[in-house]
Formats: sequence, structure tokens, C-alpha cells
Amino acid sequence: MASHEVLLAFVQAATQGSFSAAARKLGRSQSTISAAVASLEIDLNLVLFDRSSRKPSLTPAGHVMLQRAEEILAATSRLEMTASQLSQGVEAKLTVAISDTYQSDRFEAALSAFEQRYPDLELECLIAECDDLVALLQRGRAQVAFAEMQDSYPPDLVSSTVDERTEIALFVAQKHPLATLGGIDQDVLRQHRELRLATIVNPYESRAKGRVWSAPSYLMLLEMAQGGFGWAPLPRWLVGRFGAGSLVELEVRGWPKPVYVDALWSRLHPPGPAGSWLLSKMLE
Repeated sequence: MASHEVLLAFVQAATQGSFSAAARKLGRSQSTISAAVASLEIDLNLVLFDRSSRKPSLTPAGHVMLQRAEEILAATSRLEMTASQLSQGVEAKLTVAISDTYQSDRFEAALSAFEQRYPDLELECLIAECDDLVALLQRGRAQVAFAEMQDSYPPDLVSSTVDERTEIALFVAQKHPLATLGGIDQDVLRQHRELRLATIVNPYESRAKGRVWSAPSYLMLLEMAQGGFGWAPLPRWLVGRFGAGSLVELEVRGWPKPVYVDALWSRLHPPGPAGSWLLSKMLE
């Protein structure tokens, strides 16, 4: 197997256009570069450079091997960077839990920057709501979360509000009897089935009056609403992306409601350097 130094000499000789230019680039002598390329040719049993002219040029085989050598050097660089990050305490995996209430250009931009900074770190994104999301943090299953703001959190969690907000409104299918009504009040709503969010951890924390179907995710509620099974409070962005044309927003006093978003993490299972970096980008 060719050494890192030999592959680097070959790549620089090919990209710089000459052995002397590669020597200057690497701070080596021209004879060292020539010897490295010659040893690589022997090891591979290939002629990589045509030396018939004053300026050596890559042979067809040389062009193929240049691409492979560049891939090996890039992989080696990633390996060294990952090892350096892990030795500094950077987590091998980061799990982020996020509510469907929240769709954010800020989050997408932060992920793009995160990918550039930690290209080999495994990132896992979980969708959860309310108590389920809190439970993921408390169990250490997730290290960072972004959730609809609550009045209070368990003492083992830390929260900080993200400088963004979203909106939740009431929606029904176009064929639903409520779809053609205006100025709807709570009495009218109670005459029809409510499609409401119920967490897995605490499904009966607050019982609704009247007929109710429930699900642990807004996307499932959206699909129920599209089926005409009832009315549902849904994030406007979610309806715009997945339910446009199939759902009607109801005119109800007090709706739509603004939703503010908190970043959450656990004091007992705090995020490592990568998670902390992502949090700092989101809270800028």
C-alpha cells in the first residue's frame, strides 16, 4: 500500500504540472518527488507519467489513478479530522428531537453549517411532541430538542427561546360540514369530532369533551383531517406543504394562535461540543 507521502507527491506532481513545481509546493527536493512517483509506478506496475517530453504528462492510467489517489487522500483527511474531534470529546452521534409545529429556515441553515463542520458525525432527527419530546431528553435518548414553548419544564431541563415563531390554526377537509361555515364558536365545534394531539407518555393528561380521535403527531392528525374525520389544530406550515388544496382553515375566534419555540437540553445528559455548537447557531 502506497504511503500518504507517496500519494501526495503523485497528486501534487499531476496537479502542479511538473515534479519541480510539486517539490516547491511540498517543500521537498525534486529528486524526492521523482523517486516517490517512480516507487508508486513500481508498486502499481503502471506508468503514470509520459516522460518523453520536457514536461511530464499523465498517461491514461495516470488519470485514473489520480482520481483514486485524491479519493484516498480525502478519506485520510476525514479520518484524521474525525479522530481529532473524538479525542477532543466531540460526540460520535447527535440526536435532535423536533416538534412538527416547527419548520425553520434557520434550522435548515444551521444543519448545512453543521454538516460542513462535522461531516462524519452521525446526526439523528426524531419527531416528537410535548411530553414525548421531554421524555426523550430526560432519558438521554436525545441531546437537543426544539419544541413548542411551555409554561414550565422539569427542573432537570434547560430552555432558551429561539428567535422565531410559527402559527397553529384549525382545519377541516373541504367536504366537512364545518368547511362552509363562518364565525364558528366553541359550541359549534363541540358538535363535531375533534382530532387532537395525545402524547404517548401522557395520553390522558387532559380529556376533551365530546367525540375525540387522537394521535401522537401532527402529520397523523393532518391525514385524519384530510379523511374528513373531524377538525384539527395544525401548524400552518405543515398544511401548506402537505395539505394544500385538501383542507380549509376555519374562522374561529382566538385562532390562529402564535407558537413560540424553545430549545431544550438536559442538565443530566448535556450535549457535547457538536450539540452545543448547533444550539449556539440556533440561538444566535
